[in-house]
Amino acid sequence: MTETTAATTASKTTVLVVDDTSDNLILLSLSLQDMGFRVLTASNGEEAVAVALRAHPDIILMDIAMPELDGLGATRRIRSHPELNGVPIVGITAFETDGFRRAAFDAGFNGYLTKPIDFDRLNKLILMLLPHEEVTTEDLVADETTELPHDVTTELDAA
Repeated sequence: MTETTAATTASKTTVLVVDDTSDNLILLSLSLQDMGFRVLTASNGEEAVAVALRAHPDIILMDIAMPELDGLGATRRIRSHPELNGVPIVGITAFETDGFRRAAFDAGFNGYLTKPIDFDRLNKLILMLLPHEEVTTEDLVADETTELPHDVTTELDAA
């Protein structure tokens, strides 16, 4: 994907950022705006569901550990609405354990990034998860900070 195509895609893309820590919410929002994305925010899972239903974002970046309704519960609720079922949701979290990764993908996440966020990788992941984009999984160098659902082996798969 060319830099011009990526910039055009970003300018047409609305990202919902969900995090209960205001510093994280501001950092992610400003960084995404600098990349050219339109940004909506929510500070907990309940707000995330409400904003998603109202605004129909193109992609959601969801913190996992939040009060009231965590990111897993919010994702399940979002996935229960047919009009939002296809919206990509990326987990943004400090939790690096296989259990959290598995739980995230089981809840309906499409990607998983650990903090601190590598914004270049985040941008590539967003562009890859959007429909009709030219960025592929080969564009993302495999490492421990970025995962897609097929990268996670469940206990059933290992048997």
